[in-house]
Amino acid sequence: MEPRHRLRIYLLTALVLFGFGALLSRLYEFQITDEAYYKSLEPGDSEVTVREPGIRGAILDRHGVELARNRRNYEVYFDLEEIHKSYRRRHELDAKRDIVTSEKGMPRLAEETDIVKIVNTWVIPKLVEHGVAKGYNANALRTHYVTHRGLVPFSYNTELNYEQFARLAEHNLEVPGVYLDVRPQREYPYKALAAHQLGYTQQWEKGDIPEDAKRRFNHYIGEEQGKLGIEATFDDLLRGPEGSKTYIKNEKGKITGLSDYREPKVGADVTLTIDARAQFLVSNVLRRAGRAAGVVMDVRTGEILAMASVPDYDPNDFIPSIKGDVYKAYLDNPSSPFTDRCISGFTPGSTFKLGTSLAGALNGLATRSFSCDGYVSYGNYQPACWLWNKSKGRHGSLSLPEAIQKSCNPYFFKLGNTMGSDKLVAGLHMLGFGSPTGVPLPNESGGRIPGSKVWKQANRGRSLTSGDVAQLSIGQGDSLATPLQLCAMVSCVANGGRYYTPRLVKHAKLPNGTFLVEDKPKLRVDLIKEGVAPSDLELIRKGMWKAVNEAGGTAGRAKIPDVEVAAKTGTAQTADDGKPSHNSWTVAFAPYDEPKYAVVVLVQNGKSGGAVCGPLVHLILRGLLARDEGMKLPLAPLETAYGDKEPILEIELPEDVLAAIDATEIGETGDEAADSVEVRPAVTLTAEPTITPEPTITPEVDEEGDIPRAILVEEPE
Repeated sequence: MEPRHRLRIYLLTALVLFGFGALLSRLYEFQITDEAYYKSLEPGDSEVTVREPGIRGAILDRHGVELARNRRNYEVYFDLEEIHKSYRRRHELDAKRDIVTSEKGMPRLAEETDIVKIVNTWVIPKLVEHGVAKGYNANALRTHYVTHRGLVPFSYNTELNYEQFARLAEHNLEVPGVYLDVRPQREYPYKALAAHQLGYTQQWEKGDIPEDAKRRFNHYIGEEQGKLGIEATFDDLLRGPEGSKTYIKNEKGKITGLSDYREPKVGADVTLTIDARAQFLVSNVLRRAGRAAGVVMDVRTGEILAMASVPDYDPNDFIPSIKGDVYKAYLDNPSSPFTDRCISGFTPGSTFKLGTSLAGALNGLATRSFSCDGYVSYGNYQPACWLWNKSKGRHGSLSLPEAIQKSCNPYFFKLGNTMGSDKLVAGLHMLGFGSPTGVPLPNESGGRIPGSKVWKQANRGRSLTSGDVAQLSIGQGDSLATPLQLCAMVSCVANGGRYYTPRLVKHAKLPNGTFLVEDKPKLRVDLIKEGVAPSDLELIRKGMWKAVNEAGGTAGRAKIPDVEVAAKTGTAQTADDGKPSHNSWTVAFAPYDEPKYAVVVLVQNGKSGGAVCGPLVHLILRGLLARDEGMKLPLAPLETAYGDKEPILEIELPEDVLAAIDATEIGETGDEAADSVEVRPAVTLTAEPTITPEPTITPEVDEEGDIPRAILVEEPE
């Protein structure tokens, strides 16, 4: 046989085999790969299985008040793939649009299904008839179709009321691929109340779908995810087990019934130690200041009864997504509303003298007296007493209670250096400073203790000088502490030396009664067992009592008639946006003989701990103690506080209150800010930043998704 004939036979054979292979390949695609698609085009009933997310548990206050709950949300959503198929059944030609693609780096003109045009001509007019049409972002719908097809429903309208939902359900929309659903949606009934502690939820990430779920469900709806606060840290416990619905559809795509239903289950309820009414009290009191934090603890258990930070935000703004302009307003707020100041590190100032006193008591120095000569010299560095800076005055020889009462700096310079940096740092660590308390909130700062291991690692080659120890002893220099840490320390002083780990969650319980988190106080350390004599601890308590109740004290404005309050003020030199500023503090406990409450208030850019924070502590304690006497504290939805950065010289109390407590006669100075403190460039002087997760931004209505324009789009023939 001639070669050319042999070649011709080979080519013909190859073509036959190639054609047979292609036929087998198409048969495989038809029978196996695309079986579901082609079956969906056949006349007859079919089933659609929809995954339903579990129901999120509630977040409650200690008395069962719902702080975060679920409400019924009526929704219209689209199966875009099904809408496209139903459109093709009724139209000879598909709706197409020209697009530009890239092939080997070169632009190419191509076509794709114009799903937006199909929705606008095929679906929107019927929704307009029923009064539930709304503008949408056409670009977002187009991207959703390309990315998810029919697996993930496109959420079209989540703002239906019950009447609209009932009307639509009665008429049973004629357009296949348009579904109605009732789903739980998170809401925070008291708005900004406890926002930093609660956090908020965010829509599930549409690309986060397990592979097995793609095989089990025609539509996949995922769980919302906790972002910030308890919603984030207890997300796994709050989420409930999934459920599913299986619909029966006829050959026209119309739903005719339900063949199977597995009800989604409810997750655990998380009960906080927070008292909603106490939280409302503290939040309102702090609104008298621009940027502030307040913490109230039960000194007997370590339970946090209130924990508020201003400015704040409304977590409802994030549900189910947040509008771009609203989020921008939050971000543009110079007072940082997302920062939870209760767990952020600030220069603690003279409130830290209590920590130095306790460290001294641990080392047998509580009964030592030291002389205040106005200032102390450490080489060329001469830090002074506020009294010296004010009038060249001296306190003379002081005992520990007197030094706390008068907030004398030289006393604590000498106390800190007498015990030495290692013992001072160890004592402060025992009191919880330098590490997070473990409260279940994201972004909790551990503060900073100069001379600690962490500090030494960050400042290699540097050791504490006597001047550094002096500054640490009065809460200046490189030290940082959080209001929550200080409140835990004050609780320890109040209750006789038992340091309880601060507790924000009382318990977490499943619907069947199983406790996932039990209600148990957590004793971290007992100072008496560590070597502090009860009489030495009483000296520190007495110093706080004298600061409120005797002439020469700095905390007179925290006084309450007929109740003995103990307190300590502080005014720390710091910086704000690079400008000299102050953090003002008052820490307190009451009643003195049978302590129940520890209170800490911080105000940024407050010029005096006694004059700014003292009155705020007074108002908080006064409300709590009145509640204990039978008065019912108010509780209502709380609007957001915007805050401001202006300096605050004083918080005024009513004249009758001032007269009743004789604060003007107690010698209240609150003038520790006059300390001659050396501010080093290496010192961190502002609160540590809060890391805020990127929220889901609500897509804005664009031109193609605008309803008047949408229903005027010409339908293709």
